Amino acid sequence: MGRVDSCYNIADLREVAKRRLPKGVFQYLDLGTEDLVALRNNRRFIEDLKLLNQVLVDVSAIDTSTEIFGQKSNLPMAIAPTGIAGLTWYEGELELAKAAAKAGVPFTLATGSNTAMEKIVQEAGGRPWFQLYMWREKQLSYELVKRAERAGYEALIWTVDIGLGANREHNKRNGFNTPYKLNSKSAVDMALHPEWLLTVMARYLMNGGMPKHENYPEQYRGSVTGKASQAKALRADSVSWDDVDRLRDIWPGKLILKGLMRPDDAEKAVERGVDAIVVSNHGGRNMDSAPSTLDVLSGIVNAVGHKTDVIVDSGVRRGSDIVKCLALGAKFVLTGRATLYGTAAGGQEGASKALAILKDEMRRTMSYVGRNKVADINADIIWKGNPALTPVSRELCR
Repeated sequence: MGRVDSCYNIADLREVAKRRLPKGVFQYLDLGTEDLVALRNNRRFIEDLKLLNQVLVDVSAIDTSTEIFGQKSNLPMAIAPTGIAGLTWYEGELELAKAAAKAGVPFTLATGSNTAMEKIVQEAGGRPWFQLYMWREKQLSYELVKRAERAGYEALIWTVDIGLGANREHNKRNGFNTPYKLNSKSAVDMALHPEWLLTVMARYLMNGGMPKHENYPEQYRGSVTGKASQAKALRADSVSWDDVDRLRDIWPGKLILKGLMRPDDAEKAVERGVDAIVVSNHGGRNMDSAPSTLDVLSGIVNAVGHKTDVIVDSGVRRGSDIVKCLALGAKFVLTGRATLYGTAAGGQEGASKALAILKDEMRRTMSYVGRNKVADINADIIWKGNPALTPVSRELCR
């Protein structure tokens, strides 16, 4: 596909996605919440963090692979759960999962996705993980967890930073509310993007109707325009650490908590027996007053990094960003928007392009800082006078 071939970085893929998608769909995946403060914070820290090159080092055999939960991953990353993938491309989750399997990295299927979890395993293979939102009717969540186990999912990510929901004002302005209701604004928006209308929505309509939340509990499963979407209101706002115990009891695979931003929460998670935590502010999509994830990463690594795997997400757009996250102590990263832009630009081919770009950029950065292996990336490569570093980060970099 020519338009993907002409993309040389994630920003290029983003521009293709922006042109191809209706404004409502694009801004749903691209923007954050309220005044976009948290969204900008994530990029600000990454961009301000500087690395020191190291010269006269043999970098002829750079290896970007690492072990994630005892298995080889060709990059120190996994695909983050993104519930909008199926509206950026027909069965976009499946396209992205295939690209991840081909690239040799884990893929996480979101609860709100439009492709059934069983189909992902059967047709994409690879290393599938499943992301869970806890429902007020908690037994429904447990049924989804057992369904994921039967389907063969390796890991379960429970996203815990949902509060009382996000105030994404741009969705309301664009007529992209939940449940989705067609109005004059959104109708014109779609009409101005005929390729998307024909290759995404028309294909769904010809193959069973409007896109459905295929991984919602059965009684709430339906199209994005119906009651299934309203089931989001049933996400539990009454949860506790005891719920971690319950999931640990019923889930035999790897259990990951996503959305932690405090060392004391990380310590509680370790005490409850989780296999990893994700330092995440939901990509800047939930609480707009949140600091960047890299602002707090070092403190959490210092507290629990010797006890469990610390993962980080929110803001990765370059392979050099991955290196920076590892240098601050992350075991690996989750990427959401970067590979989603690729999916929106060209399905599996676009997602594969995004992954290839990140890998190439990571290799180049590793060569500059004189590191041949992922395990060799540490705080020594960070410029110690960096104004972006917190006091905790500075201490770890000494």
